[in-house]
Amino acid sequence: MTSLSESTGRLKIGEGHISGNISIFLALLAQGAVLCFHFPEYFTTPEFREVYTGEAMKVLLMGGIVASFFFAALSFLLSQEKKRAIIGIVISALAVAGGGLEVQARAVEKTGWHLGLDWLLLDLLLLAVIFVPIEMVFPKNKQQARFHAEWRTDLVYFVISHLFVQFFGVITQAPAKMLFGWMGLTPLQHWVQNLPFVLEFLLALLVTDLFQYAAHRLFHSHVYLWRFHSVHHSTQAMDWLAGSRTHFVDIFVTRSISFIPLYVCGFSEIAFSAYILFVSIHAVLIHANTSINFGFLKYLLVTPQFHHWHHCEDPAHYGKNFAIHFPLIDKVFGTYYLPGNEWPDATGVREGSYPKGYLKQLTHPFTKSPFDNDLNVAETSSR
Repeated sequence: MTSLSESTGRLKIGEGHISGNISIFLALLAQGAVLCFHFPEYFTTPEFREVYTGEAMKVLLMGGIVASFFFAALSFLLSQEKKRAIIGIVISALAVAGGGLEVQARAVEKTGWHLGLDWLLLDLLLLAVIFVPIEMVFPKNKQQARFHAEWRTDLVYFVISHLFVQFFGVITQAPAKMLFGWMGLTPLQHWVQNLPFVLEFLLALLVTDLFQYAAHRLFHSHVYLWRFHSVHHSTQAMDWLAGSRTHFVDIFVTRSISFIPLYVCGFSEIAFSAYILFVSIHAVLIHANTSINFGFLKYLLVTPQFHHWHHCEDPAHYGKNFAIHFPLIDKVFGTYYLPGNEWPDATGVREGSYPKGYLKQLTHPFTKSPFDNDLNVAETSSR
């Protein structure tokens, strides 16, 4: 008879598998960092370069390479299967051969395009360091495997959204500038920028959440839009990568609408940066496979329990919890649902059928509905 850990694919401490995966993960990040140092014009984000220094990234890169070798050695000693350890060593060695221990920061020339590889690597490292241990120590679904059937698809979503951060930023700002750029909003913008930082930050969260709430309900109530947004709901394994599964159309519309108040009100650069950092972490948290009890905070801020009910597979609980940050918004509009300490039995879209893989999920909603075989569908949805 197989054990629970074997049947569900969950990894156990002391077998060498976890350390082997950590070694491979750090080695791959190191390889990407070497590219960023050699070709910063094309693989780093101008706005993001202002947040860190080249010397700090050099130290981080060297530490990552050393740590990768360490965890590979640990995996080699603990695991009967040496494949993970060998892969980690090979990739780390390639990073060293590419100059990983000798890279130097330099001035960056301006180019017409770039990929946000630096943003991808740093955000992936930060989120993995935070949420992988949380999901291992405090899992909500203890039977859910770390590497479930569609984790690669969710990782592809994560990678693409980060690499093309410039592209998504430009196209989502364009509608707001076109619609509101002509308005004389200087007095309002000065008032907002003169607020204390904490108040300005909270105001940014509130106004964007109100706009996102409206966009979110629209995607759920209109059948043609729901076919795009339902891709996000199609995952049955809620974890820290699940929130990345978002269709391009969903990203474009939602971000465009949520950017409107940020542009109109003229929030300061520091408030905007703080907003982006908070959202990038909070969006991952609310999808994570964790049962952490947030106490009274769950009534003030959206938590995993609150958002998992939004992803509930049971049609009896459809149309609830649309807010991204503040549950109070759902309270005001009558869509609030948080039954004590209960969690949904399952997540996903019971009535939908979805293809597997990023490219198929990207193209499928344009031609077919997950809920029927033609385009002759009703104009409203109860989801």
